[in-house]
Amino acid sequence: MRLNFFAAAAALAILAAPALAISKPLTVCTESSPDGFDVVQFNSLVTTNASADVIFNTLVSYDEAAKKVVPSLAEKWDVTSDGLTYTFHLRPNVQFQTTDYFKPTRPLDADDVVFTFSRMLDDSNPWHKVAGASGFPHAQSMGLVKLIKAVSKVDDHTVKFELNEPNATFVPILTMGFASIYSSEYADKLLKANQQVDLNSKPIGTGPFMLKSYTKDSVIRYDVNPSYWGAKPKIDRLIYAITPDAAVRAQKIKAGECQIALSPKPQDVIDAKKDKSLKVSEAPAFMTAFVALNTEKKPLDNPKVRQAINMAFDRTTYMKTVFENTATAAVNPYPPNTWSYDKNIAAYKYSSADAKKLLADAGFPNGFDTTIWVRPNGSVLNPNPKAGAELLQADLAKIGVKAQVKVIEWGELIKQAKQGQHDMLFMGWAGDNGDPDNYMSPLFSCNAVKSGINFARYCDPQLDKLIADGKSTADIAKRTKAYVDAQKIIHDQALWIPLVYPTAAALTRANVSGYSVSPFGRVNFGAVSVQ
Repeated sequence: MRLNFFAAAAALAILAAPALAISKPLTVCTESSPDGFDVVQFNSLVTTNASADVIFNTLVSYDEAAKKVVPSLAEKWDVTSDGLTYTFHLRPNVQFQTTDYFKPTRPLDADDVVFTFSRMLDDSNPWHKVAGASGFPHAQSMGLVKLIKAVSKVDDHTVKFELNEPNATFVPILTMGFASIYSSEYADKLLKANQQVDLNSKPIGTGPFMLKSYTKDSVIRYDVNPSYWGAKPKIDRLIYAITPDAAVRAQKIKAGECQIALSPKPQDVIDAKKDKSLKVSEAPAFMTAFVALNTEKKPLDNPKVRQAINMAFDRTTYMKTVFENTATAAVNPYPPNTWSYDKNIAAYKYSSADAKKLLADAGFPNGFDTTIWVRPNGSVLNPNPKAGAELLQADLAKIGVKAQVKVIEWGELIKQAKQGQHDMLFMGWAGDNGDPDNYMSPLFSCNAVKSGINFARYCDPQLDKLIADGKSTADIAKRTKAYVDAQKIIHDQALWIPLVYPTAAALTRANVSGYSVSPFGRVNFGAVSVQ
């Protein structure tokens, strides 16, 4: 009787207890496959989300709520009064991930930091050429080779960066995914075995999740890192279900096949707000959608032609058709809630007649032939790529410009665009920390033409100097003046057709808590739980 009494009491207690959060796998429907997992080689947000955001850590990170840089692998840092030397003090006992292909023998130390940056900056480093033709796009476009004089080990837990000139953006740059810290011990092992390519498919980091398996265009599976130095994730596994079609992502989350769906179409967001089984997370995005005009291609090398193209495009119809009027019309390279945004610059007025006249003045009264490049699947920055490209195609036809729409798979599109093969390119950019230089250096500097991310392929000494001036001082007034002047050149030269500043959104199941969409497009699943 005694045993039966306790059994009955336990059963009653279970029935009466409130529902508890149970650790479950988290499945996230994402929009495309990453380029790989060696994040320093690539510049797409999809690759950052699949690698830097889950597998790796950086020395410092950006606190989106507090809007400031905070410690990560570095507990603290010191800066000399002349702004030329930064000393980072590393967090002790941070373990690299243990997998079936690598077992570290020591925790993170200064050698790992030195290796990480030497690989990108020193062409004599044996790992420097491993990136091949892709190079190190962010390091190159941000001008780090010129900026950083030396990176040296002070002791096992202290690293010193010496700069050639003061740079107000240096520490914020280190929050970007490409600044993820790699294991020099793992790199040495791969180098000795002549297996350097494995770094892109078998990553080792210090982050909360470890790569378990990857099937291209299908699924990425991650396990929780049991030795993670930070707060242990509340889920036991993470799965990326690669789902290029936004409509299919919406269907999957409604069916419960994924708990989070990234990059929903605007209409899917509207529908989800009416569905009690779903929740919507939204934030004003630090992003800009645009069409880059390749200034190295004739007749797009003529500023009057580029201005005429801007006048010819009916962006009001574009916003209604592609974004369901959920985005704000873009004028400048970065959103208007960014300090230094020039409110005095106005968008080119839509007028087919004025565009045709300007095109004739430029020497093309009968128009010309060109191409419009676009990705096949939608994203936050372009929910309906084909529809947008066809709208531009139709508007250009009104002024005599015959534009062929070329739909190119995302990985191939990025590869060819970085080589400058495109004419007009639908593209988007997400900044990492709210600083204007997140746009200026990677998208408009001469260094960025070399790295391939300057999709307008425009290298101008005056603009380049303004960008350099904007980050050479911590004085906000001086930085603002430089960026205002830079915005005027970018507008007058019509390097882009600025499209929209979108709203970042994600859909979640109602039983998911702890997830917030990032205005920068980054992902953080560390605090996410599934009830």
